[in-house]
Amino acid sequence: MRTGHPIVALESTVLTHGLPRTPCDLSETFMHAYPAWDARLPANLAAARGAELAVRTAGAIPASIALIDGVVCVGLTDQQLVRLAAESAPSKISLRDLGAAIALGRTGGTTVASTSAIAAAAGIALFATGGIGGVHRGWSSTLDVSADLAAIARNRVLVVCAGAKILLDLPATLEALETLGIPTLGYRTPALPRFTVVADEALHLPDVVHTPQDAARIVAAHWSIQPHCGALLMQPCPSMFALKAEQIEAALAAALNEAEKCGVRGAAITPFLLSKLAASGTGERVIEANLALLFANAALAAEVARALAHTVDLDIES
Repeated sequence: MRTGHPIVALESTVLTHGLPRTPCDLSETFMHAYPAWDARLPANLAAARGAELAVRTAGAIPASIALIDGVVCVGLTDQQLVRLAAESAPSKISLRDLGAAIALGRTGGTTVASTSAIAAAAGIALFATGGIGGVHRGWSSTLDVSADLAAIARNRVLVVCAGAKILLDLPATLEALETLGIPTLGYRTPALPRFTVVADEALHLPDVVHTPQDAARIVAAHWSIQPHCGALLMQPCPSMFALKAEQIEAALAAALNEAEKCGVRGAAITPFLLSKLAASGTGERVIEANLALLFANAALAAEVARALAHTVDLDIES
């Protein structure tokens, strides 16, 4: 940061809660597309290393974020990544959990919400993740809305992601983003990306950008007016690995039904549903899509970070 190098923050729940802790046999198509993937490693560790490699390859410095023994760590060593990947009972640390996690010396992965807050506090403007949380299905009766949205709204970070997860109420999520005043940019797409699933053409994004430089100029202009509000840059899952909605809707419906029977709700619902999807008949394809979009977002965030380093903040006079 002292030398002005572009930096990209990376969250760590993908390492602690999002992917299998064992090696995965992935397709030849995936291995050909990502030759650096080490199939001998646990998938979660290989993913974390792969995301950092994508950032470096695109010309920026990765800063993976996590809590280790109650210490907020911005920029993890490989030894720390290995420890988190093997942690037997890691905490899932969202924004509300940070104080307790620090005071009680917990170790765990930071969510989109807490990573956004920590990155902003550290002065890091770019953050790459998989998909953001949002307004959950049935929200009118459960009031279940992810802390990600409010955290992005009040932290100066551009979050690069593959949209919101299909398990959410996506129209309501778009409405919530508008209400919170969060710029929501599509990267070469006018439609809302749905994490591992092909974008929904019926859900239109307000603005589309076609280059990292365009994204950097827009977010610089945004911060000249709203200096403490984050923004979103959404790009679809790479088409080679994106799933069609009908491929996972049946598995999702079964997972939602099981979650209701088991009383799973709140912060536990998303990892529960994602784990059920990963264990379904489309499990391998879900994992490959998850990895492909993670690496693509990390690379794009690095490109925008480089562009932003050369973009002068606009000085708006009253």
